[in-house]
Parts: sequence; structure tokens; C-alpha cells
Amino acid sequence: MTLETISEQKAFGGLQGVYKHASKSTGCQMEFSLFMPSRSKAHPVPVLYYLSGLTCTQENATTKAGFQRIAEQLNIAVVCPDTSPRGLGYEGEDDSYDFGTGAGFYLDAVQEPWSSGYQMYTYCTEELPAVIDSHFNVDIANAAITGHSMGGHGALTIALKNPDKYKSVSAFAPIVAPTQVPWGINALEKYLGPDTENWRTYDATELVNNGHKFNGEILIDQGDADPFYQEQLKPELFVQACKEQGQKINLRIQEGYDHSYYLMATFIEDHLRHHASYLYT
Repeated sequence: MTLETISEQKAFGGLQGVYKHASKSTGCQMEFSLFMPSRSKAHPVPVLYYLSGLTCTQENATTKAGFQRIAEQLNIAVVCPDTSPRGLGYEGEDDSYDFGTGAGFYLDAVQEPWSSGYQMYTYCTEELPAVIDSHFNVDIANAAITGHSMGGHGALTIALKNPDKYKSVSAFAPIVAPTQVPWGINALEKYLGPDTENWRTYDATELVNNGHKFNGEILIDQGDADPFYQEQLKPELFVQACKEQGQKINLRIQEGYDHSYYLMATFIEDHLRHHASYLYT
């Protein structure tokens, strides 16, 4: 399994790298970033996956979220994958910001032509962890997951469907009910087809309502000045489902914060410490 190094820089004592590899899941070259704390030179370290939102690449979280300093202090590796395959050449792939390139929605598409490359669920849950495990000194079984917006949707659904693979989960301004909002409906119909029963398997609110549970408390930060709050995000739907099903949830509404990376940069330390409390128990 060949891995190409794009760049590596020392940061806060650790190493921030960007890497590329050929992916069987997506049928193209996939780029990801990885911060390795200095402790990893001598000991395997736990790993946190950070899933980014619409239009993003690995670079957004790597350069804007500001996780490196705290990840070094807490001895946690942080992986930021891309948000979709790139350059597959499907018709319509680059027509809009909320579908296709940069908008993989962390699912496995079943509709043609998307089904042959848009397999981001399999990529993030199976292939990427195997790549990380093969090349870096991480404790791959000691993993956590977080994300922003579309990536928050990915983090929540992946954790709820794989509670044995992740010790903790959190999200920033996540799309919690994609079957009920425009962003989600547009993508789910095109990737998964018209049968809405299939959509529910990638909807965090529906998963909780149907009995999926995560061991431990789910942490969510949501800005009340987020322009997408009411139409696209609807965190209260997820909170209500969690309360009804007995899932521990901590939704923090942050006054004055919007949907930008200033939300993540402000509260990333809280999230990293949340994950550390589970990764180091």
C-alpha cells in the first residue's frame, strides 16, 4: 500500500503531514492530512477522525480548526480525510456545491454512476483506517470521530452505526436530519435513489429513533447565529430523539457564533478534551 508524502511540517512539537494514496473505494487518488503528536515516536497514540463539510478538502480543518496544539498536549493523532472523490468525470459532478465533488455525504452511493466511486462511508470506516494503521504509529482500535456540518452528519451516523469502532463522538453544527432538510434530500435522492427507507440509514435522528445508541455522551456545539440553523441543521430534532431513546446528548448553543471555522477554532479544545476523556480510560 503505497503512500505519497505531499508535505510535512513540525507543529507544536508534533508533525503535521499531508499524504496521498490510490483508493479502491473511490477509484481515484485520495488526499488526507494527519497530525502525529511527538509521543508517537515512542508509543502508539489514539486517533481522532475529523470529517469536514460541504465544499471542503482536508485543508480546511488542518489550517483553520487549530487542533494541533491541544492534540500534542493530549497525545492524540488527528486525521482529516477529503470530503469526496476528485476528478472522476461523472456528468453533473461539478455542477453544484452541495452534490458531487466536495459533497460525498460520507455514504456509499447505490445509484449509477455514483456507486462506482462515491463510497465515502467505506473509505472512512475501513480503507482509510487501514492506511493509517499500515504507515503510522497509532492505536487504530482506540479511535474517536468528529466533524463539521456535512462532516458532523458523517461523524454522528458513522459512530451510531459502528459504536464498537469509536470510543467517542462529537460534532460542530451537524446536519442531524438529512431526510428532512434540502441539503440532505437533494444528495440522498441522487446517491441512494427514490426509496426513502434507504435514506434513513444515513440520518442520525432516524438511526437513534430506530434503536441505534452510542456508549457515552455525544457533544454538539451549534452557533445561534448560524444562517443554516433553522433550514438545514435542526439540532433539536436529534436532541428530541436522543431524549426519547435514552441517548446521552450535550447540545451547547453558542451565542453569536455562525457556521464558519471560528466556531471550531473556539471550541476545538473542549472537543479534544471530551475525546481524550474516553480515549484514555
